[in-house]
Amino acid sequence: MNQKNKKESLSSRRSFIKKSFVGLTALTTGTVASSLFNESAALANSVNSLNHSLNLQIDKEPTQFIHACMTLAYRNFPLERALQGIKKAGYNYVAWGTRHRNENGENQPVLAETATPDEAEELANRCRDMGLEPVQMFSTIYPDQDDAVELLTNRIKQASAAELKYVLVFGPTDGGDPELWVPRFQELAPIAADYGVTFLLKQHGGETTGTGEALSEIIRELNHPNIHMSYDAGNVMWYQSVDPVQDIATCADLISGFCLKDCRNFPTKTTSAPGFGEIDHYQLFSPVAFTGKTITLTYENIFPSYLGMPNTAEEIDLMAIHTKQYMEYVLAGLQKAVTDNNN
Repeated sequence: MNQKNKKESLSSRRSFIKKSFVGLTALTTGTVASSLFNESAALANSVNSLNHSLNLQIDKEPTQFIHACMTLAYRNFPLERALQGIKKAGYNYVAWGTRHRNENGENQPVLAETATPDEAEELANRCRDMGLEPVQMFSTIYPDQDDAVELLTNRIKQASAAELKYVLVFGPTDGGDPELWVPRFQELAPIAADYGVTFLLKQHGGETTGTGEALSEIIRELNHPNIHMSYDAGNVMWYQSVDPVQDIATCADLISGFCLKDCRNFPTKTTSAPGFGEIDHYQLFSPVAFTGKTITLTYENIFPSYLGMPNTAEEIDLMAIHTKQYMEYVLAGLQKAVTDNNN
């Protein structure tokens, strides 16, 4: 492709993205809002057949979902711009992770593994001053590492100083070693409890830790209130080619969070924002729609399939808006359909 055609292609892509997402930001006005609300109601009604097939019964209050955008989506831009964009996109909660390119083009960690608790508190205060409540950080530490206990202990102290509830942990893409994970988290869990912090373990590939079912075996063996699961449906499908709708039924009671991304196999395999893949989010969330708990949704991938990451932060802002609105409609429609079906 020559330089002229390349520029035209990039321009067309940006134009397509802007037109698509600008339209979605008009949800609060006129006929656009009316049309989308009607579409949402139709989608909600369409899952009544699912309620019958699963025999969903409401024995608890609807789950309260917290929507937190990961700064990860803005990793090619400074952290300050990420926080500004996330707030501008309508989020009240933020999840830290993992590195950002500063004004000089250098990649810097949001919070280094060895950073002091005071540094974590300072970062949390910056977020709160902007109207964002930090709820989760990436540990960036595999539990299989030789120094995992030491570094994860420091992450606990950082999270506690920042008054941040969750530290997200996952293993290598070929799977973690349960014989290492169990004793190490048995050591770490009481420390986390003392500091008021909870570890969320998530799927990241491999037979031993790459599905909810596999990871649930470790969490159930640990049986500790400060070790929960963050479910990553996109990773389950991407790495293991396992249907997350079936898999989540094996571990739903352990879930306190989701790392949101989608996955699709056609025309080629890729991950994306929720709604651009093949995962049915009505079915995926049905086991956790009425838990009486609060579940934190962290938005990890907010980009359409195949189009790649945008070149401007403003385009990412629009995608952050769209992805949150999509999930809000899905969850509201699902809970309404199930409630109506039980009345």
